Amino acid sequence: MAKTSESTPSRLRFPSTAVTVAAAAGAGYLVYRNGESWLRSLLLYLSRAGWARQVVTKFPPAWAVASRFVAGESVDEAIHAVHPLNSKGMLATIDYLGESVTRAMEARAACDQILYLVERIHASGVDANVSLKLSQLGLKLDENLAIDNLRTILQQAQRHGLRVRVDMEEGALVDTTLDIYRRLRFGEGFTNVGVVIQSCLYRSDEDVRRLVEEGAWVRLVKGAYQESHTVAYAAKADTDAAFMRQTEALLSETARARGVYLAVATHDDAMIGATQRFARLHNIPPDAYEFQLLYGIRRDRQEQLVAQGHRVRIYVPYGTAWYPYFMRRLAERPANLWFFVSNFFRA
Repeated sequence: MAKTSESTPSRLRFPSTAVTVAAAAGAGYLVYRNGESWLRSLLLYLSRAGWARQVVTKFPPAWAVASRFVAGESVDEAIHAVHPLNSKGMLATIDYLGESVTRAMEARAACDQILYLVERIHASGVDANVSLKLSQLGLKLDENLAIDNLRTILQQAQRHGLRVRVDMEEGALVDTTLDIYRRLRFGEGFTNVGVVIQSCLYRSDEDVRRLVEEGAWVRLVKGAYQESHTVAYAAKADTDAAFMRQTEALLSETARARGVYLAVATHDDAMIGATQRFARLHNIPPDAYEFQLLYGIRRDRQEQLVAQGHRVRIYVPYGTAWYPYFMRRLAERPANLWFFVSNFFRA
């Protein structure tokens, strides 16, 4: 796991696990008094803090709780988690966790692991594709290194008829990520590559408009990174409105005629319901798009959508670098934090 470059305040250098978790519990209590935004900001800060990662990942019960959201640390565990999803009529996208590597050898190792994942998906016969982050492939070190690694993965995936989705990261990487996606998709002809758009960013309406023109394969998410108010909506209502504007644009007759395929990635019932109503109003069949939900979260809702005839894909992460992903999941929903804290103290 890559080390972070963030310094540790002297008074917080090696806080006890109990103190750290108690602080999280206290934060959870204050959410009812001060609103969810403060808690979300704290958890997103902790997702990047090296000292917090050391405390949480070295405490065994933390993994016991995180494993609700992470399929395991190995490829075989991830594949094993996908089999029962497929048996229930769900598809999967598998993500080898990791981001912002600090050395070229780490980027190459991540590429090798993803190539192995592609081979295991093919050999096992599970119905799954691959998700990845460009910073995991070396984007913050050398853009050409990331492009070379992505190209190698796309070539291997293409040989097996598999698709690869490039996840979107923090706002500062959006332009570069889209440029690399377009270079590989249009410049080099990799039709098996897709991309992610975060609706919380002001720019995303325009990004969606262009992707519609290009007939892209898009996953739409609200966004799980802490962004400045200068580039992103601060209010949930504004993000929700943007999410539905962009959903409707990506499901429009024009978009479908150009080959756009949309993955609506949300656990928000209001967004799911609004998508279903729009599809009914415009006679869009349920198999013309898909809902994507996270592994281990709202399993009942996942099965309900399948029963309603929808195509459902589960985002299945695995790997040893689970801490940042886990903390972002806690930041998204206070209920996840309560689950974590209660199990932490019970262990």
